[in-house]
Amino acid sequence: MKILFLTFYFEPDLCAGSFRNTSIFNSLCAKLNIEDELKVITTHPNRYDSFKVDAIDFEQRTKNITINRIRIPNHGSGLIGQIKSFFEFYKQANKIIINTENFDIVFASSSRLFTAFLGARLAKKKSAKLYLDIRDIFRESIIEIFKNPIIKVGLDIFLRPIEYVTFKDASHINLVSEGFKSYFLKYKKPTFSFYTNGIDEVFLDAKTSEVAVNKQIQTVLYAGNIGEGQGLHIILPKVAKEFSEKLQFIIIGDGGAKQKLNDEIEKMSIKNIEIRNPINRQLLIEEYLKADFLFLHLNDYKAFERVLPSKLFEYGVFNKPIIAGVGGYAALFLKQHMSNSILFDPGDSKGLIEKLNNFKYATGKREEFIQKFSRSKINNDLVDSLLRLSK
Repeated sequence: MKILFLTFYFEPDLCAGSFRNTSIFNSLCAKLNIEDELKVITTHPNRYDSFKVDAIDFEQRTKNITINRIRIPNHGSGLIGQIKSFFEFYKQANKIIINTENFDIVFASSSRLFTAFLGARLAKKKSAKLYLDIRDIFRESIIEIFKNPIIKVGLDIFLRPIEYVTFKDASHINLVSEGFKSYFLKYKKPTFSFYTNGIDEVFLDAKTSEVAVNKQIQTVLYAGNIGEGQGLHIILPKVAKEFSEKLQFIIIGDGGAKQKLNDEIEKMSIKNIEIRNPINRQLLIEEYLKADFLFLHLNDYKAFERVLPSKLFEYGVFNKPIIAGVGGYAALFLKQHMSNSILFDPGDSKGLIEKLNNFKYATGKREEFIQKFSRSKINNDLVDSLLRLSK
């Protein structure tokens, strides 16, 4: 059996896509036979301009398991830069496999559609079955971010046929959120599964920390992307100003809306928000252990009512209260699986301020959540479903 594995993000990059796909890769390697072949095509680390780490262009893990990393231009998380980067990935991936024999399965994990589109094209070219792992509904999300109606219509006209070609002939599609289900019902050929993100071993091994309940100033930590989708500039400065004597906000990350957040902090003369560059996961765990609250927010977009943020699977391991500004499926998931959470509507700073004022601080380990959402178990099941396509 020959498998082609496509992912734009892979180790040692720092992002949810890298963590998920590296784990899937490891689970898949453990289940392959000696005669099987696995070729990974990915990029060099590129998620954040402020976090750079070296990797090699070609890596041979075993005789039959190889990793090809493509160098792409810096994109700064902007739309034009990302389009150029994906075009380079698309072009170089085709060059890598042009002289290879056919594959049995093409596996493509994608949040921004184009890796999935590349998978669909290569699967057709190489007479392979196509397994798509979809982490976001890109067309719906990107169109909502832009306010200009001409840009919205233009993007919709451009992306709709790409989306249709990508999904219509897939053998199987995994959706990381059950909130995506209704969007994909129009595709009749693929079978579907819902293997979510999960908790990595590095977090399961982390020790819980005891937090001093009566601290004069408590720490609220957010770690992740600082983009339009997170909308931190909309919510955090207003809340931080209200709790200038009680809460210290620490933001660890980078992204396209970082300057907007900085501008709001300066405009409102906020002194209790600190923004730091991305750090590796071991250092991040230390920050989680030191924090009093863990913060998450998604902008108030209709498309985000379907998503299930991967960050929840990190936060849920720690015995800290989670502050989450999410709606739709993510809000339902929090209510069902994540105790000791402060849930508020996206963008509702007044509602969050009121809930924080009325919150009685407490910690507690989420044992049922941890047992149910181990990444290794989820990915083992996903890989089993992938391998079944070869039968």
